Amino acid sequence: MADPSTYKPKQGSIPTRPGVYRFRDKDGRVVYVGKAKNLRSRLSSYFQDIGNLHQRTATMVTTAASVEWTVVETEVEALQLEYSWIKEYDPRFNVKYRDDKSYPWLAVTLNEEFPRVMVGRGAKKKGVKYFGPYSHAWAIRDTVDLLLRVFPMRSCSNGVFKRSSQIGRPCLLGYIEKCSAPCVGRVDAEEHRQIAEDFCDFIGGRTDAFVRRVEREMLAASDHQEYERAARLRDDLGALNKALEKQAVVFGDGTDADVIALAEDPLEVAVQIFHVRAGRIRGQRGWVADRVEDLDTAGLVEEFLLQLYAGEDGDALPREILVPVLPADAVVLEALLSEARGSRVSIRVPQRGDKKSLQETVAQNAAQSLALHKTRRASDLTARNQALEEIQKALDLPTAPLRIECYDISNLQGTEVVASMVVFEDGLARKSEYRRFVIRSVEGQNDVASMHEVITRRFRRMLDERIELGAISGEDLDGPLLVDPDTGRARKFSYVPGLVVVDGGPPQVAAAQRALEELGIDDIPVCGLAKRLEEVWLPGEPDPVIMARSSEGLYLLQRIRDEAHRFAITHHRSRRSRSMVESLLDDVPGLGEVRRKTLIKYFGSLKKLRAASADDIAMVPGIGPSIAGAIVTALAQQAESRKTVSVNTATGEIEEG
Repeated sequence: MADPSTYKPKQGSIPTRPGVYRFRDKDGRVVYVGKAKNLRSRLSSYFQDIGNLHQRTATMVTTAASVEWTVVETEVEALQLEYSWIKEYDPRFNVKYRDDKSYPWLAVTLNEEFPRVMVGRGAKKKGVKYFGPYSHAWAIRDTVDLLLRVFPMRSCSNGVFKRSSQIGRPCLLGYIEKCSAPCVGRVDAEEHRQIAEDFCDFIGGRTDAFVRRVEREMLAASDHQEYERAARLRDDLGALNKALEKQAVVFGDGTDADVIALAEDPLEVAVQIFHVRAGRIRGQRGWVADRVEDLDTAGLVEEFLLQLYAGEDGDALPREILVPVLPADAVVLEALLSEARGSRVSIRVPQRGDKKSLQETVAQNAAQSLALHKTRRASDLTARNQALEEIQKALDLPTAPLRIECYDISNLQGTEVVASMVVFEDGLARKSEYRRFVIRSVEGQNDVASMHEVITRRFRRMLDERIELGAISGEDLDGPLLVDPDTGRARKFSYVPGLVVVDGGPPQVAAAQRALEELGIDDIPVCGLAKRLEEVWLPGEPDPVIMARSSEGLYLLQRIRDEAHRFAITHHRSRRSRSMVESLLDDVPGLGEVRRKTLIKYFGSLKKLRAASADDIAMVPGIGPSIAGAIVTALAQQAESRKTVSVNTATGEIEEG
């Protein structure tokens, strides 16, 4: 690991103008690319005390060995250069949005003499017009098959087209009138290109004109008693309407927009986008990315927009981009995209109506995509086995830790201190074996003492249960009896974990190890996972174990740690809510501790208690009408004292209420 002070630029050498900077490692590889309105201000933030940096930023600056920058004239130029460098160098610490699956495109090869319509995947090619992406290739082919009778353009491969030209006979599509057969000269190149452009216009959303034109031609043919032609046009009209029915109308005003939403957790972010053209959903796409940068939601949105739209131009860019949070450089991004499109592009957050509702739907898709991504990775037996093997090797364990227990402490300025214990077996959560602890013997905010108490209580319980069940005698911990002979139920505290993980660094690890030693347990390995740099600490070791960021082992440890943190926070909030109810009812005459607890258990939350009437409260066992009336009065007085102060935007006057 490099010391950032060894390559810190000299004071005053960094310009204060806009620009783009690159961090390189000791081998000269670019590991991070960023942009800044003020290079000096931005770069200086990387060279502060490493303890004040975000864990991912700290990892980046200690991996790098040098930094360089390029000054530009405007922020738009900085955006363009940043995208070019990210694309060129593929830095490991920049967020990379990757498709959570391969999405098919509908492509029209306008760069060929006789354009061809086809379904494809992968990178876009210059001169080809793309529509979508879509969820299923079969749905696109079904729609194209319907439209070819109305727009009989070429859909065959170059080999088939060349062979038909040589033998002077069209393929089957030419005989059934789903191709105008340019291969044998039924239409020339100009006529065929016009058919292809009409097809693109229809797929692109300009549908009304074609439908009205076919209707007029059908009625005219009928008036002239050309009934066969009228029947064919009628079938064409049916094909057009059937194709339109496949595309859901979401906006009646013909909106041209991309609707974007994110779902995040501390490790990854999922993005979903719905492409809406002419008020209809034309395509949908999703990405999942590792959070290797220290970015908030606004920063993630900016990085996503830059990667999605940079390099696009014309109609490939929408008129409107709906995002969950405005990026900090929204004005600069709008200028860059407007220049590429050739007309105004707006970026905004929908506040109400259909657009807000659609974005909520997109957000639900993003959340499901992230959950599915995690489920796939967690349920992959090969990945789980690999993760356990990597943990065994990194921590030098005798066997793979099939059962891992993780502990976390949660408190609010030393009050309502609680702890959580989560269990993973074979890489999967065992929620039925989660446990919560309330810490009462430790005063103030002392996570180390709290961790010592939790580990002591958990493993003393293990020893007591196993002695009680006659599984051991003396100090022998082998061969536990895990089933209670009286109840037939598993005594889950009797299980010996293969690894104990604590949320924290050396102090928490030392406390956990000391607790085990005091109980006479010396064969249960302990480690800690520190959030700052995602380092794995072992008892008594001066240096941490560094696991590769991409390793399945570190990913499993992070998931376990984050689950323990979530479980502890949930418990802490629950107790804090209950203590708030108790404190509100302290002064109610005749309401002691037992009745307060009964009241809390009956209603479950402060919100439900406030909504209850005096008659409802009087139904609680031990609470009579007089005490119920006193409770309602106390809650009403407390609500009155919490009146908010607001400003009337029309008059500018301060109002209460």
